Amino acid sequence: MSAPSPEQLRTTGLLPYAEARLEGYLADLAHLVAIDSGSYSPEGVNRMADWTQERLLRLGFDVDRIAPAPTHGHPVGDVLVARRRGDLPVSEGGRRVLLVAHLDTVFEDGTAAERPFTLHGRTARGPGVSDDKGGLLAGLTALDILHETGSRQYAELVLLATPDEEIGSPASRPATEAAACGAHFALALECARENGDVVIARKGVADFRVTVTGRAAHAGIEPERGANAALAAAHLVVALQALNGHWDDVTVNVGVVRAGTRANIVCPEAELRVEVRSATAAGISAARSAIEAAAARPAVPGTTATVEQLDLCPPMEDTPASRRMFDRARKIAADLGLPLGGAATGGVGDANFIAGIGVPTLDGLGPVGGADHTPEEWLDTSTVPVRVALLASLVADLGDSRTG
Repeated sequence: MSAPSPEQLRTTGLLPYAEARLEGYLADLAHLVAIDSGSYSPEGVNRMADWTQERLLRLGFDVDRIAPAPTHGHPVGDVLVARRRGDLPVSEGGRRVLLVAHLDTVFEDGTAAERPFTLHGRTARGPGVSDDKGGLLAGLTALDILHETGSRQYAELVLLATPDEEIGSPASRPATEAAACGAHFALALECARENGDVVIARKGVADFRVTVTGRAAHAGIEPERGANAALAAAHLVVALQALNGHWDDVTVNVGVVRAGTRANIVCPEAELRVEVRSATAAGISAARSAIEAAAARPAVPGTTATVEQLDLCPPMEDTPASRRMFDRARKIAADLGLPLGGAATGGVGDANFIAGIGVPTLDGLGPVGGADHTPEEWLDTSTVPVRVALLASLVADLGDSRTG
């Protein structure tokens, strides 16, 4: 094949390159699916990282491996950050484009042997085939195509692969945010929705602990001396659940309630664990204020309640900048004969952290797959060539601001 022109890099010119790589993609996918790489299986995750690193080194990337500290008492695998400088400096219109995928799955060791990779017709199955081994491999294939075609009109390409996305990325989050600093655009490689949509927004999540303190007393002899924290907590559960519907795209869920130790003691302490999900940072802030206001008005005299925010995953918001990225992706997809929709989802991923520091982000740029986290997980391999061509073309388009 002759090298595509700069214009063809952004339209149909890369599709033949992607089609020619399908057989190799499927062989590589079978190899990766055969690796057990659960979040708490660092050896397997690092086998994934070793394979990915070798592939990137062949493409001229500089690769760093970061060994994060154990999380929740468990070791995790390495974070991989690969960089390749282009020929177009930022001062001349070049842009830094970040691709992000994850190396881990939700499955325990032994699953790959129990449910090995299969391919029936166009449907591939196996642990992690869609989430996220198919997406990671799509990103590597797109970078391979850009390398072969000599596309270097960008300031820098960065590929980030994390070891613990399936458990919320507690160990890799600092490395993710550091890799995203200075990026102009981010493309997350989770697989596309089952209907082919990419993801233009993800809700953020905030976790809270509400501690209710009362006063113990003998429940039979002098209950009037007590202040029942369980009763106060029950009123709070009702009040907090009633917050649902107060704001668009904000949900509040009291998921855990703990109280008391014995039935013959007026309950002196209770605890609620509360999750807030919102499409915007403003929604999370409003819900937190409402939770604190409810806690400040205990329904049982003699009780108090305190609110502590335990964790925050920022939303990947639907912003004008991300919409412009989506419009560019949709135009390229149309040239490829692919109708492309955009979806918002309540699930979170590494894209949330990147968007949270202000980088315009699109997700779901892998092939079409579904039934993630289940034994029925699948990948539609017929979508691989066009999705890889879309991804490679979009990277080339975003990397050169002179064409935007």
